[in-house]
Amino acid sequence: MLAVLTLWQREIVRFVRQRSRVVGALVQPIVFWILLGGGLSASFRPPGTPAGTGYLEYFFPGTIALVLLFTAIFATIAVVEDRRSGFLQGVLVAPVARRSIVLGQTLGGTTLAVVQGLLFLAIAPLAGMPLTALRVLATTGTMALVAFGLTNLGLLIAWRMESTQGFHAIMNLILLPIWFLSGAFFPATNAPAILRWLMQLDPLTYGVAAVRSCMYLGGDAGFRDLPSLGVSLAITAAFGLVTFVAATAVAERSATL
Repeated sequence: MLAVLTLWQREIVRFVRQRSRVVGALVQPIVFWILLGGGLSASFRPPGTPAGTGYLEYFFPGTIALVLLFTAIFATIAVVEDRRSGFLQGVLVAPVARRSIVLGQTLGGTTLAVVQGLLFLAIAPLAGMPLTALRVLATTGTMALVAFGLTNLGLLIAWRMESTQGFHAIMNLILLPIWFLSGAFFPATNAPAILRWLMQLDPLTYGVAAVRSCMYLGGDAGFRDLPSLGVSLAITAAFGLVTFVAATAVAERSATL
């Protein structure tokens, strides 16, 4: 646990010292929400949504997922930088279990993602989504599950990469399509059959659905084709567990090379 807490603390300290990461992980999604949501709200009403739901409101939970996604990218790219600086090699030769190393890195990235997600969640009333203590608490827990899985997925990729250029290329190829197919940008209702099939296979679909359900907790969301909250949370938790095991296995293999 000392190793886990030390690596977690290192991620937090590094973030505080690199405040420009806030711009990339928080401000950029806000710009997307304002520009895309504002531009499409006048001409596009998401199908399968309750009457009176504007696009800014629909797009808000998806933008939260984008905040978590960008934070995971910026947090896990540090693994590539640590390898180039020699810090990662020093950690690997320490008498510490590889799962502890991965868990410390993951918890650091998850904490940063949840904090930035909460900062964005604070402006939910501007999208017409009133907040209650129960909704904030439920959404925070769900964001932690989603961020845990995304950070593990980023580590799974980062542990294999030797350069930041290769990391960005792979992340853009994998993570952005995962976000687009999650129901964050457009719902599955009336989508082509191939897209609906891909959206059902996308694990982030259930994370976004869980966030959306929690933001309407205690009320009637009224969204069609939305997975239930229980199913969404179960699949999101399973995704986090699978990616953690996979990232640990890659770390173990990297340590032996």
